[in-house]
This record gives sequence, C-alpha cells and structure tokens, in this order.
Amino acid sequence: MSTTFLSSRILALGAIRHPCRSLSTTSRWSADPWPLPHTPQHLSNTQTPSDIPPPTPLPRAGESKETLRARLVYQSRKRGTLESDLLLSTFARDHLRQMDETELKEYDKLLDEPDWDIYYWATEGRTPPERWVKSSVLEKLRIHARNEGKVVRKMPPL
Repeated sequence: MSTTFLSSRILALGAIRHPCRSLSTTSRWSADPWPLPHTPQHLSNTQTPSDIPPPTPLPRAGESKETLRARLVYQSRKRGTLESDLLLSTFARDHLRQMDETELKEYDKLLDEPDWDIYYWATEGRTPPERWVKSSVLEKLRIHARNEGKVVRKMPPL
C-alpha cells in the first residue's frame, strides 16, 4: 500500500470517530476569547458592577515617603494586564518623583481599583465613579494616556 493511501485512510477514520471536530475558528463556532480593548465586547466583559463598594486600602502605618514611592513604582509595573502595566509604569516613571505625599496617597488609592477600570478611566473609555471625577491624579493620568507628544513608550526597567 502506498503512503498516500494510508494517510488518507487514517484521516478518514479520524473524521468518522470525531465528527464534531472542526479546524475552523470562525465566529459561527465560537466568540473571540480575547477581544481587543475598546471594542464593545471588551467593554462589556470588563465592566465592574456598580454595587461593589470601593476597595479598602491596607493600613501602612509608619511608611516613609520614599518607601511609598518605591512601592507605587512596583505596583504600577506589576498589574496583571499589559495595557495597564505599560500605561501606569510609564506614568509612575514620569510623574511620581514630582508628586507630594497627598498625591502619592491618592495614586495609591487609585491603584487599588480594578485594572480595566483604571485603564478605561485614563483612556476616557468610561466615566469614572463620583469618587474619582475630580481627582488631580486621574487627570494627570488621562493627559499621560493621550500621549499628545506621540512618544513611543516601552516598559521602564525595574
């Protein structure tokens, strides 16, 4: 028997045993498991329910301003989503050194929010809740996210 005949025979038997298997990944068979940011599907999948209270920050008694700043740099970099990591780590690199202690603590509270909420508030894809509407730190983050200077951004070194 030829190799071609055997190969086609094996494929035919596989199709008989597993008739539901399909090589197609079109939308008819399944939805995209990883929708792109700013698409309606992603916006609806990442919506935080409005009835959830704001997160309670961990008490950090006696934390110095420099320790706070170093922790915020780290937390800005290690978020869990690449979009948030890039946005917040470059923001931290460019702005944390100039922030006073009040702004640093406000930024600390902002980092307690869910990643996609911060991302969409900064990129103005969603309206922030009342507690963040008048935030000077969120406004700085929005200006940073607009990237009006068209700077090519990459992850800063740790």
